[in-house]
Amino acid sequence: MKKDFYEVLGVDKSSSKEEIKSAYRKMALKHHPDRNKEADSEEKFKEINEAYEVLSNDKKKEAYDQYGHAAFDPSAGGFGGRTYTDQSGPFTYTWNSGGQNASNNADFSFGGFSNPFDIFEQFFGSSFSQSRAPRLETYRVQLSFMEAAKGTEKEFNINGKNKKVKIPAGVNDGQRIRFQDFILYIDVQAHPQFKRDDDDIFITVPITITQAILGDSIQVETLDGPLKVKVQPGTQSHTLIRLKGKGINNVQGYGKGDFYIRLIVNIPQKLNFQQKLLLKELKL
Repeated sequence: MKKDFYEVLGVDKSSSKEEIKSAYRKMALKHHPDRNKEADSEEKFKEINEAYEVLSNDKKKEAYDQYGHAAFDPSAGGFGGRTYTDQSGPFTYTWNSGGQNASNNADFSFGGFSNPFDIFEQFFGSSFSQSRAPRLETYRVQLSFMEAAKGTEKEFNINGKNKKVKIPAGVNDGQRIRFQDFILYIDVQAHPQFKRDDDDIFITVPITITQAILGDSIQVETLDGPLKVKVQPGTQSHTLIRLKGKGINNVQGYGKGDFYIRLIVNIPQKLNFQQKLLLKELKL
């Protein structure tokens, strides 16, 4: 019987993403087969990476919290999937991929576990093992925020040949994409307005006191261009407006994130005599 993923990483359901990441880092380094020579290190390493891939992904974590391991079991509730194996040095790993809930309401696949070495290398940026296949050349590509969000095509000179490479929508800063004969390191430039958190986007928009009190219709820049958004009467500063599914495509195909608009009420620092008098009369 599979261990509870929270137990595997030594965390609980209330743990933050940073706490889960820190626990993964500690456990993965401890049980990596090239460092730990115990007989069960291979299985523990696979278990740790499987647990981290689920608990570090908001949608997978939500499914796991609700259904447990059954959420990722191809034989449970009509879930589908395929099994793959991979040889890494003296170790052979098996993982599930491509599971998809049969329900039309599903917005992400149940499964999609990666090769555990791939997860480790994406997180740490390198591998311990020298017995694996020869390391591929790594090329760095700088993308604008929108290129990373929307996907793009770049041309590289690989071993003396120009190659056009399609970069999928949703790649993030520091991510590495493995192609057949090279690895691409993604360097994403910051955006002057948008801030990214996983697949969600946040933007801060200032509004006046009048707009906050009376309400208004304002224009907000989104990933898909300008959009009119309604400010409700009585809006408080730091109110979040959520645009569901208007964030970034998950690079692994697990739906889209959301777009959040944070409204900040600007308080004027200087008022003239008449303005002060009016506010006193209103007694706001």
